[in-house]
Amino acid sequence: MASVVLEHLDKTFKGPKGAIIHAVRDLGLGVEDGELLALVGPSGCGKTTTLRLIAGLEDADGGTVSIDGQVVNRVAPKDRDVAMVFQNHALFAHLTVFENIAFGLKLRKLARPEIQRRVEEAAEMLGLTSCLDRLPNALSGGQQQRVAVGRAIVRRPRLFLLDEPLSNLDAPLRVQMRREIARLHRRLGIATIYVTHDQAEAMALGNRVAVMNEGVVQQIERPLDVYHRPANLFVAGFIGSPPMNLFHGVIASEGGGIRFMSGKEPGDRGQITIGIDEGVISRLSGFVGRAVVLGLRAEEILPAAAGTAMAPESTVKGAVRFVETLGSETHVHLAAGTHEFVACWRGDLASFASRDKLAVLFDMRKARFFDPGTGRAIL
Repeated sequence: MASVVLEHLDKTFKGPKGAIIHAVRDLGLGVEDGELLALVGPSGCGKTTTLRLIAGLEDADGGTVSIDGQVVNRVAPKDRDVAMVFQNHALFAHLTVFENIAFGLKLRKLARPEIQRRVEEAAEMLGLTSCLDRLPNALSGGQQQRVAVGRAIVRRPRLFLLDEPLSNLDAPLRVQMRREIARLHRRLGIATIYVTHDQAEAMALGNRVAVMNEGVVQQIERPLDVYHRPANLFVAGFIGSPPMNLFHGVIASEGGGIRFMSGKEPGDRGQITIGIDEGVISRLSGFVGRAVVLGLRAEEILPAAAGTAMAPESTVKGAVRFVETLGSETHVHLAAGTHEFVACWRGDLASFASRDKLAVLFDMRKARFFDPGTGRAIL
């Protein structure tokens, strides 16, 4: 078992016509012994490059990779005791499941009884015992993925690196394999970095979630902290399905209190004016007259009848654009003036028709505010 620390890690590549592509920029993060860190971000943000730098498959241009306090930048990949599971399974088509799982152990010249024991143990753990004599093309996609995981498990490495291991599976298999990976991690207790572009996977699996964009880690927190308290506009817009509703406007002083007014100037067409919750007025008083971005999650926009305890100045009237009925919840897409936003409500509200007018309440007790210039959270 191991802990991993990345400090000021940097990696560039040459792109078309000699252009420099900065894949990883001054990256710093740590993974504790026994922790599963989910590294999430859009395609091309540097997630896989980060894994390859840790595994030694790429050389860093700057910074250090440390495993258990030892800098391993100049340590060969085979000597880092790291197991990596790739997106495309990378199984040998001519070898049986047993031989695929045992391949790394044979390279290390382990005794045959020890190889047999480890492979059978991993196969039982992964539900592959009846498949050990099959070739990969006789397996389902989920079984092939289990074989790839089994090949990593039998090595008993200090660190697991999983690079989008479920992206080639259909939706039901993804959910099933996600549960199996979570169960395996709890059982094995090995530090794991799990790369994915699927923020639902990251939230479900990670003890902590690191959100990455353009080679830079934007935020590292526990899943619910990332969800409810995004560090900047990128995280707010990337994490969550649907993503956080964002309204550009100003903090204005009015009638002895302060309000959020959407738009650049008072009186802008389609303006929304919303009262600021008393609990945060003092923290926003220094921003009066300044541009801000108001962020609210879809479930924090409520039907007017459900929020009688909230101030009436939190009410916004919107027209229904369309309704997504998803079973246990309904996403109602609304427009107020020039602003479009989505509310997420429990139950079946499919009877709403397009262009119906609804009064909704913005739960300003849970509102987040961001600086539109820097994108950083100010509250």
